[in-house]
Amino acid sequence: MLGISRLQSVCAVLTIACCIDVSVAAPNPATEATRKANQAIADYLPFSKTQDFDDARHGFIADVPNPIIKGSAGNTVIDLSQYDFLKQSGPAPASVNPSLWRQSQLLGIRGLFKVVDGIYQVRNIDLANMTFIRGKTGWVVIDPLTSTETAKAAVDLINSKVENLPVTAVIFTHSHVDHFAGIRAIVDEKDARAGKVPVIAPEGFMEEAVSENVFAGNVMSRRASYMYGNLLPKDPEGNVGGGLGLTTAAGTITLFEPTKIIDKTGEKLTVDGIDVVFQMAPGTEAPAEMLFYFPQFKAICLAEDANHTLHNILTLRGAKVRSAQKWASTLDQTIDLWGSDAVVSFGSHHWPQWGNDRVVEHLEKQRDLYKYINDQTLRMANQGLTMNEIAEQFVLPDSLAKEFYNRGYYGDLKHNVRATYQLYLGFWNANPADFNPLPPVEEAKRYVEMVGADKMIATAKAAYAKGDYRWAATVANKVVFAQPRNQAARNIEADALEQLGYQAESGPARNFYLSGAQELRGGVKKMATPNTSSPDIIRGMTTDMFLDFLAIHLNGPKVGDKSYVYNLKFPDIKAQYVLKVKNGVMNYSKDKQLDKVDGTVTLNRSALDDIALGKLKLGNLTDSGDVTIEGDKAKFKEMLGNFDKFDFWFTIAEP
Repeated sequence: MLGISRLQSVCAVLTIACCIDVSVAAPNPATEATRKANQAIADYLPFSKTQDFDDARHGFIADVPNPIIKGSAGNTVIDLSQYDFLKQSGPAPASVNPSLWRQSQLLGIRGLFKVVDGIYQVRNIDLANMTFIRGKTGWVVIDPLTSTETAKAAVDLINSKVENLPVTAVIFTHSHVDHFAGIRAIVDEKDARAGKVPVIAPEGFMEEAVSENVFAGNVMSRRASYMYGNLLPKDPEGNVGGGLGLTTAAGTITLFEPTKIIDKTGEKLTVDGIDVVFQMAPGTEAPAEMLFYFPQFKAICLAEDANHTLHNILTLRGAKVRSAQKWASTLDQTIDLWGSDAVVSFGSHHWPQWGNDRVVEHLEKQRDLYKYINDQTLRMANQGLTMNEIAEQFVLPDSLAKEFYNRGYYGDLKHNVRATYQLYLGFWNANPADFNPLPPVEEAKRYVEMVGADKMIATAKAAYAKGDYRWAATVANKVVFAQPRNQAARNIEADALEQLGYQAESGPARNFYLSGAQELRGGVKKMATPNTSSPDIIRGMTTDMFLDFLAIHLNGPKVGDKSYVYNLKFPDIKAQYVLKVKNGVMNYSKDKQLDKVDGTVTLNRSALDDIALGKLKLGNLTDSGDVTIEGDKAKFKEMLGNFDKFDFWFTIAEP
């Protein structure tokens, strides 16, 4: 089956945790070297400061009635009680970086909070926050979470504890799924289309919301299963949260097209009696993003451009590299626009800032964090240092590094430095010897042949004993890629990755290390491929986008010397295309038909949706009643046989 079961990689891993078998070898305790590394962080950062905990609890009204939020079928959408271990008092467990532990404890503070009179947030019942502005007649909602179930829980909570009002408008800050997918729980699309409930979004929202993870969706999704730690148990030796939020809801993903698009900075709207001024922020944290200001409340909505963490310049799941320079410039503009007036700022994640001085200081230091990463990476690159050399030497000044909101709980500093280098110069370091490297397995085999597996394992064990876990993992990994069944090499690499995970300040980095260790010890547990496709997301794909996605599945080497030409007709959308396969690639032309073709294929666009949702198999098109073929049916079926199916459960920590 050809399917788009992983359109949004964040959502692709949501159902894994419900079925994954984590019965692998018991984790090791933290070593003395890890204890010392974590103690160094504890000694460096100002843990005596409690302002963040005061702010995270400020204005608390009520928690959700039940920490286990379920769907209509009785399925568990999110189980917040899994993270109750974070409530324990005292120092961080030895197996968790104390800075990450602190962040996770803050993210465990959940429920409904008053920001100021007229502004409320439901925080930490999903990955993102859901914000409510008291309008003239109802609630203006900002970012309705990842699923309809959690969005409904948030609305029910504020209606029961503050005021029972209808939703009168929705604003999407940006195009990531944890900020829009609960929309149908709070707004009827008919009311939006009729103009009763405006749905407001930044320019490019719909295209980006649908397309970001389509073309590389399978690989992004598999990597996301590591990044979000869905394969790990929730405990001090496993998943302790993601830094940006604890975890993501596994519920119903919905979407429909916004009714109002914002396309310029300074644009003003009055939404249910509330004035809003917008600032465009494309190409920062998301390709389509905007910040905005409420003059009535003197409040800035920061979207996801200023947080209580260093964010990702390049997310670990994989995506297009973001610009730290553009990010910094956007925050600088925010200060210029509203810094003199704002008395509160709040974001799509984490907790607010109160008081003009604190609002501006937070914006300035977040701005300077991204500016420093951009400028200093380029400074060192211009001195001839390579990507990894820059990352190894890169140190933030204490004025930035000692601010907890600048720590790398979600984005990792070294990873972001490498990403910035990549943005400007690419992944190659310009060393001719590295221009055409051997692939990992071949390179590993030659290292093992040269040194010997036993000696390399001994070297890795010696490095581990010294606390040199990076080198231990590097050496053992060479043996694993040369000899995947060498359990001694797998075990020592897993042990080293585990300690690196225990030391990691970034939640996603920790999850990557520990997920790799788990699979090295127990192998990849191939469960049923998670199918979290959303009909709304599928319908949101243009036909061109679907055909581009289909072209990625074409096995070019198999069809390099073959040629197929078909007219395509989609009666339900009154569209027609010419599809050509030649020279190993698939091209198409819209609004065109040819006389000399192998055949004409007529099918509804809805049939493509069924293929994406797994209801109809691509290879069965010729045998189904969903398609009419005039011409060479056998050749069309032959062509369909050259499209690959992607395996979700490919290996990562081994070849």
